[in-house]
Amino acid sequence: MSSAHPLTDNEITTINFRGHAFAPLVSGALYWPAHETLLVADLHLEKMSSFARSGQLLPPYDTAMTLERLERDIALTGARKVIALGDSFHRDEGADTLPDAERVRICRLTGTIDWVWLAGNHDPSVHRLGGLCTSEISVSGCVLRHEPVLGAQGVIAGHLHPAARIAMNGKSTRRPCFVWDENLLILPAYGASTGSLNILSEAFGGLFNRARLQVMVMGRDRLYRVGLNRLVRG
Repeated sequence: MSSAHPLTDNEITTINFRGHAFAPLVSGALYWPAHETLLVADLHLEKMSSFARSGQLLPPYDTAMTLERLERDIALTGARKVIALGDSFHRDEGADTLPDAERVRICRLTGTIDWVWLAGNHDPSVHRLGGLCTSEISVSGCVLRHEPVLGAQGVIAGHLHPAARIAMNGKSTRRPCFVWDENLLILPAYGASTGSLNILSEAFGGLFNRARLQVMVMGRDRLYRVGLNRLVRG
């Protein structure tokens, strides 16, 4: 009987990086079966409430939506650990302005399974929501951090909110994506109210070996590998 995790038994939807098999989820999370660990990047919790405090009248429901998605993915994968790859809060004070219900949900999660919060450019400070707060962490030859760096070796990161615009049959569509080569893997933004950046934009310049670049986009209910010849700017 095969011992493969049900989320990684299909080669089409497996990301192989640095000798490890990862299962990307349609939500934008990445599950690491060998370590029973769920990776998520750029939750940007409390983004809408941050906008509301600056006078922009937007419904502040994104935190609850993101946490519901996260709870669902933890249940789906059976993860025993979560590593949040930075910008978990949209502003550094977001951990202090959480509504009581969402604070309880987060503390329940961090009190139930192992949890690591990596510092991002939006949320660099330590908070008191449970789990470990640190800048980066190394696991089995992979370095997990918020921002990708030039010349990376085995780095798994977020920060850039990657998306791919795909052209086909005279039409194009833009979707968040996982993007990687032999040395760097960048996750899409996980938060319910996050934007995205085309992987052909200047922000990604020099980060990847174009000859080894691979892209997997998030569809509505499944993931799709995309050939580089299908990618367009915009």
